[in-house]
Amino acid sequence: MAETHDLVIIGGGPAGLTAYLYAARARLDCVLVEKTSPGGQVLVTDLVENYPGFPEPLSGFELMDRFVAQVKKLGLQTISGEVVRLEIEGERKKIVFDDGRVLQAQAVIIATGARPNRLGVPGEEEFLGKGVSYCATCDGPFFRDQEVAVVGGGNTAVQEAIFLTKFAKRVYLIHRRDQLRAQKILQERALANEKITILWNRVVEEIFGQDQVEGVRLKNVKTGETETLKVQGVFIFVGISPQSEFVRGVLPLDERGFIITDCEMRTEVPGVFAAGDVRAKACRQIVTAAGDGATAAFMAEHYLSQK
Repeated sequence: MAETHDLVIIGGGPAGLTAYLYAARARLDCVLVEKTSPGGQVLVTDLVENYPGFPEPLSGFELMDRFVAQVKKLGLQTISGEVVRLEIEGERKKIVFDDGRVLQAQAVIIATGARPNRLGVPGEEEFLGKGVSYCATCDGPFFRDQEVAVVGGGNTAVQEAIFLTKFAKRVYLIHRRDQLRAQKILQERALANEKITILWNRVVEEIFGQDQVEGVRLKNVKTGETETLKVQGVFIFVGISPQSEFVRGVLPLDERGFIITDCEMRTEVPGVFAAGDVRAKACRQIVTAAGDGATAAFMAEHYLSQK
């Protein structure tokens, strides 16, 4: 017999933890599924400055530690493992794990978030962990007094470039356009930082080296000219892709793979909801993920009460 619950929440980031908070307060029989540790991608964020109620910046780890502590007071139940398939059998939903385990539920909230995109250039896979990284907070200290490149122009890229100046002697911010997409306050900080050099209108064509990263080959998208930049590390922040493979063919996805919902987090399958970065929406922030989680749990409670 498969283990059965009223509600299964898949994903333990801000959306999943908030959903659990609201579901537990509604006294639903719920369980949180997380393949690593609760907290999600926020755990590796250096500083969070825009979460309401915290006028002083705090680390992503500290913020999520508070999320987890609050939910634990309500008796957090977790199951570790990676979900590979969602099956719909009438009103019953089956959550299938990679090791063959199965959970059953009347309602499901999917809050699996998103992961960093790859550049897809030669050398990226070869030097992963040997100078190529997708997490400045994790790997920045390894590049003390060295020169590194950051690829991207959004909030994450600029914020992580600023963070890396704590360790690196020079940070090259490589952006394919002639202006950044990050929030103005982050742009101002980057432009004012003496350790940051912005290379406009350039893309990375190759990451090269022997046993470790030794540099990147760049192409100017306006002139077509190529150049070599010697760096010991390459940090890549060029967007995200949703972790939604396990529902492909079961739930409607947009062209990028994000789960389509209405404003109340409902998918087209009754009793299945999506929240946070895995959902198709315009703004992906910690605060919006938490709001999605609260709404999803409220609607899941409403759905279950009608059964």
